[in-house]
Amino acid sequence: DGMEKSYDEIMNLLTLMGEEDMKANVYKGSRGYLTDEKTPVDSPAARHLCELAMRYTKEDPLYVVSIGCITNVASAILMKPEITERIVVVWLGGHYTSWIDTNEFNMMQDIAAARVVFACGCPLVQLPCMGVVSAFYVSGPELDYWLKGKNALCDYLVKHTTEAAEEYAKGRVWSRIIWDVTAAAWLSLCRSFSEYSQNNKRYRPLRQAGTPAPQGSVFFLGSGSDPRTLSCLPVCVPEHGFAVVQIIAGGLAARYRDNG
Repeated sequence: DGMEKSYDEIMNLLTLMGEEDMKANVYKGSRGYLTDEKTPVDSPAARHLCELAMRYTKEDPLYVVSIGCITNVASAILMKPEITERIVVVWLGGHYTSWIDTNEFNMMQDIAAARVVFACGCPLVQLPCMGVVSAFYVSGPELDYWLKGKNALCDYLVKHTTEAAEEYAKGRVWSRIIWDVTAAAWLSLCRSFSEYSQNNKRYRPLRQAGTPAPQGSVFFLGSGSDPRTLSCLPVCVPEHGFAVVQIIAGGLAARYRDNG
């Protein structure tokens, strides 16, 4: 039921965007969870991911962004293990390592799938929910200022978010965490960081476009001391320094510190 609702909503969003041709590129995922860490759940989405990943290489990997339960990605890995050398997984799931528990919605739905992905050896970027992404939020006035009236999709998102918030905060000032945006934002941020570094000698690229992370690397987005400023590590760390992505009062920024 959840998969069907997600599929229908994707189709609805593509209509609002005027991207009817893109609907042919949407594939239905699994209808259930992994029963163990060896048996995949067959689905059109998992099969397509296997096929697509094999078109890429270790030097030019496919970046796979997952914003929910990671069953489809884990199933593809189990169906075709060799894709682990051709993909980089970016996943919104789990909590930060210092959080009091691991009862995170995306992870606890399919613990076996999470174990498969963490153990498979592919480069993995984890965006922990509580303790990191939980600081990435938006308020009603911000939605009205930046999105309302811009186009049909923006109006839909503002209406949907506002209605959900007013179910528990009607008549009060509210803000909502926009979890899923961060996974896609990570990809955009890395590209912007690389482009910016070309024109600023103080900033060097975290990775050049098309180059993968070290095999088997897992990098967490880690929290800083200020709850409104969260430092986090993207997927590759240069030889003489490290790159830092920050979520600052609801915005994203990137900087590079040279330790050499």
